[in-house]
Amino acid sequence: MKGHIFRPLLVVLGCALLGACADDDYTELNKGETELALTADANDITLDEAAHAENALTLTWTSGTNHGTGNRITYKLELAEAGTGFANPYLVAEDMTQQYTWSSTVEALNTLLRDNFGVKADNRYAVEARVTATVAGIDDVQTATTTFNVASYEPVTTTLYVTGTATLGGTDLSLAEEMTRTDNGQFTYTGYMKAGTYKFITTLGQELPSYNRGENGSLVLRTTADQPDNLFEITEDHDYTITLNLLDGTITTVQSDGVKPPYDAIWFIDGMDGYSFKPMTQDVLDPFLFRYGAEFNNEGDFKFATASGSWENNYKATQPDAPYTDSSVEFVKGFDPDNKWRLKTDELGKAYKICLDIRSGKERMLMAPFTPYENIWLVGDAAPGGWSLDDAVPMTKDASNPYVMTWTGTLNTGELKFTCDRSSDWNGAWFMSATNGAAPTGQEEKALFIDKHSDDLKAQYLTVDIMNIDNKWKIEEAGTYKITLNQLTETITIAKQ
Repeated sequence: MKGHIFRPLLVVLGCALLGACADDDYTELNKGETELALTADANDITLDEAAHAENALTLTWTSGTNHGTGNRITYKLELAEAGTGFANPYLVAEDMTQQYTWSSTVEALNTLLRDNFGVKADNRYAVEARVTATVAGIDDVQTATTTFNVASYEPVTTTLYVTGTATLGGTDLSLAEEMTRTDNGQFTYTGYMKAGTYKFITTLGQELPSYNRGENGSLVLRTTADQPDNLFEITEDHDYTITLNLLDGTITTVQSDGVKPPYDAIWFIDGMDGYSFKPMTQDVLDPFLFRYGAEFNNEGDFKFATASGSWENNYKATQPDAPYTDSSVEFVKGFDPDNKWRLKTDELGKAYKICLDIRSGKERMLMAPFTPYENIWLVGDAAPGGWSLDDAVPMTKDASNPYVMTWTGTLNTGELKFTCDRSSDWNGAWFMSATNGAAPTGQEEKALFIDKHSDDLKAQYLTVDIMNIDNKWKIEEAGTYKITLNQLTETITIAKQ
């Protein structure tokens, strides 16, 4: 028999994958005096994970004889280390009837050898196969054997994580981003990455083993701390797609459009107001974030919908009557489970801001009470006080709504934004234009709220550094304007009179 070279692993027992492994001629019950014989289609096999789904071995046997009785013959197939006399065999299959073939893929045969015979990678192992035929009603046992040699392999990891200064989790190994396994040794990742370095670890939270950058830019396995810890590098903040193959050491990292949110609209299902569906606002910096601000005065619960009026495909709490501080979220396709968040009686009568993150597998619900700022000031060369914080012009609080501020006066041409605290380092709380340099629409529009001193707000943005955000409106025509700003709903109207 000729030898064959194969690569990785996965076993298929029986004849499910074979077209003609059973004898379906039930009329010919006399098997004659055929001698039972067993053959292998290869006698020298090298397994390789790169071909894990290919067929590695097929064993075929003759029917044997039922001595003219017409009685049923059943077969048992066993494997054992050659030369042991089947002292401790592995039972592959038994009670087979009218089946004369057994096949195994590369991956399955490799797993069988490693799990049952302790075969180590690259060791050539002599295996003996034995088929036993038993005729019903007759005290007669027939056996046949054959031997083949196999060299196995050690499978590569089935999990992989990207970590480093270029990732959102930084160098904290417990925050490494999990990659998606697409095949044996093949992984992909798409996400936002910053200028910095990165590598890959096989176990979350553990530095070794890892896959690092080799001298030629390929992947190399690092198993000990004294081996080089060379890193891959990102030079520009952007969304990237990483595709790699641990079996051949190849890696590609290219800029991409990033992962898109599964939904572009989300509704707040307000059980405190008759389970009404209220549209949330998609964040202008991060499309995975949806925001809603409101004052809650009645008892009730809440959850989130992906379509107005629909009770399916909802984002829900992970426990019944979850407190609003519970950030855990479960996406439920059907109706159940129907866990919701609930505000307690002593938590009512105040305003809250809600941020829902719908990143698949990383969903979060972040909710906190909101206290409106007592003062808000106009800043910019379009404002009467220019860029001076000391001379910034204050707005007036609406007498009927504590969250609304108004101002009427003359604006010059130029840039405009609003400070909530006149922080001297210019890194405090601001209401900014959703798009930098945009002219006011004259209608109610989204205002971007940024508080650069708030760690909680920074934590909401996984892919955006808000310290770099400095959007401003562009006033293109001088004149009298009326400005109405709602701090709770984060909307603004800048209308020329």
